[in-house]
Amino acid sequence: MRFIAPGACVIALTLFAGPALADRIENPLALFNGLDKITGVTTSFEVPINQEYKFGGLIVKPFVCYTRPVTEEPKTTSFVQVDELEANGERKRVFSGWMFAESPGLNAVEHPTFDVWLTGCRDPNAPPPPKEEAPAPATDDPNNEDNATPED
Repeated sequence: MRFIAPGACVIALTLFAGPALADRIENPLALFNGLDKITGVTTSFEVPINQEYKFGGLIVKPFVCYTRPVTEEPKTTSFVQVDELEANGERKRVFSGWMFAESPGLNAVEHPTFDVWLTGCRDPNAPPPPKEEAPAPATDDPNNEDNATPED
């Protein structure tokens, strides 16, 4: 009977645990939509990380905004705090937590007058994603007019 060292098992499990997920990408801008329930107007706005944006009577402040590489399944998250400005000028925290762009109804701010939800993250300095080009038309296609032979 052969004895296998416990350390060897750990190494083997580590090597064959499956593919590693790509690192998350930290973005400098968080993108939101806001709904004013009184007017029915939806507004899109972007907020730099660690800065505040006033939407109606709310102050929206994202602390991080993460995405995944384009080769991974989309997962866009942001940790956000939202305060309500009261009539006396004081702030009242109405939301503090994670928002998920792929599931906006899961953790959105639902206020009596305003709704706010995350729509994405953006890095204006990031290179644009690669574009897929349409395939060139086949040259031996008899239906292609460019390849038709002149009739006698």
